[in-house]
This record gives sequence, structure tokens and C-alpha cells, in this order.
Amino acid sequence: MTHKATKVVIITEKLVLRQVTGIIEAAGATGYTIVAAGGKGSRGMRSTSRPSVVDEFGNVKIEVITRSREMADRITEEVAARLFENYSGITYLEEVEVLRSAKF
Repeated sequence: MTHKATKVVIITEKLVLRQVTGIIEAAGATGYTIVAAGGKGSRGMRSTSRPSVVDEFGNVKIEVITRSREMADRITEEVAARLFENYSGITYLEEVEVLRSAKF
């Protein structure tokens, strides 16, 4: 049987990864997934296939499954307020269904 949950997706600069994960943990989320991200946006093109001179200048995609919409909103609002004025980034929410809801 599945249970409703909200997935938070944050795509931002690797430079602020620790700040983002700190916000996620402070909100009470039990875990997250991080992958390298590339693509094109308002600040130009970012590639995952071409190594940059400094690894910290890459982008990351962070996904978090939250047990409530309120927790998801808290994470996205805090990330946007603290980071997106000075760093590139986008965040969005998806309503998902999960097995083993106790894990979230």
C-alpha cells in the first residue's frame, strides 16, 4: 500500500550544498539524495560531462521526500530566502506516493 508524501527538488550550486542540507535536516527530514546536475537556465549553460577547473562550481540536484506539505514548504521557503538572492537555484514540489511511509 502506498502513502502520500511531498518531494522537494532543489537544483542549485554545489557551493551551497552544506547550507541546503543543513536547512533540510533542521526542518526534520530524515534523508535526501544528491546528484550532479547540468542544463541551461537564466544564468547560462552548466555541463555535467565537462569537468570544471574547480569542482565546487558545478550544480547539484537534491531530492527530499517529506511526510507533510508543511515540511516541504518550510524547506523551500528557507532555501529560497537564504540562498537564491546570491546563488542560482530553483526548487519545486511534487506530490508522490511512497511505500514504507515510516522511512519518511
